[in-house]
Amino acid sequence: MNIAIDGPAGAGKSSIARLVAKKLSFIYFDTGAMYRAMALYYLKHGIETKDGAQVESRCDEMDINILFEDGEQQVYLNGENVSREIRSEQVGNQASVVAQYPKVREKLVSLQRQMAASSDVIMDGRDIGTVVLPDAEVKIYLTASSAVRAGRRYKELQEKGIECDLKKIEEDIIVRDRQDMNREASPLRQAEDAVLLDSSDLSIEEVVERILSIVRESR
Repeated sequence: MNIAIDGPAGAGKSSIARLVAKKLSFIYFDTGAMYRAMALYYLKHGIETKDGAQVESRCDEMDINILFEDGEQQVYLNGENVSREIRSEQVGNQASVVAQYPKVREKLVSLQRQMAASSDVIMDGRDIGTVVLPDAEVKIYLTASSAVRAGRRYKELQEKGIECDLKKIEEDIIVRDRQDMNREASPLRQAEDAVLLDSSDLSIEEVVERILSIVRESR
């Protein structure tokens, strides 16, 4: 069984998907981590991510693997564990830029489909229900207002001791929404058969329970 969760940046997709996967004993794949890994590579090598020709020409230099160690997803870029490095705001913003290029998406979508073909999986991203897993048995479009999403990210960074600006975080989220929704390759949109779930006024536990209820009804 495949479960697809799509939605804008900061909607809580990864946290929710991870909890749902645990309750269902499914494998969880954070597809956004793959795009972040690619963005990290370009940043480390001084490659301008807005230069589409250069980004696509060097796409094949990367070997990205998702492994599970002690029940946690680990992301490897050319043999190096980059699971922590890819979580910075800079990498996240650049991931949204590189994700617009067709060759980048082609490379990663192929890998994602391979992962879903042999296991019960839950995947989250921007185009899982529309492109990666169009035949997924359950599709969720998880969203929240930009202010709520920024507030959550701000709290998360503060708890990690990272200095940040709430206004700047929300501005970045709005920019990423615009990039994701207006890119030519697989833009962010709600699949026609996806269930819309706005988490602005819901706790994590409430969102998880609603998704579990949707899954139960689909069986």
